[in-house]
Amino acid sequence: MTTEGNYRKNIEPGLEVEIVLKKDQRTGMLTRGIVKDLLTNSSVHPHGIKVRLADGQVGRVKSIIRK
Repeated sequence: MTTEGNYRKNIEPGLEVEIVLKKDQRTGMLTRGIVKDLLTNSSVHPHGIKVRLADGQVGRVKSIIRK
């Protein structure tokens, strides 16, 4: 499992990411979207940095989509 989503320095608005929504934490189902806001203030979080996507969904980053 990648840890790049655990570091705030790796995430910025406009980046395409996969997140786990609160309702999907049990299943681990990922949702893809574009980062609008970073909601975690600390530089590292063990479960992933919390973000708000452009469509308004909120979750923790599990992976960053590289093009």
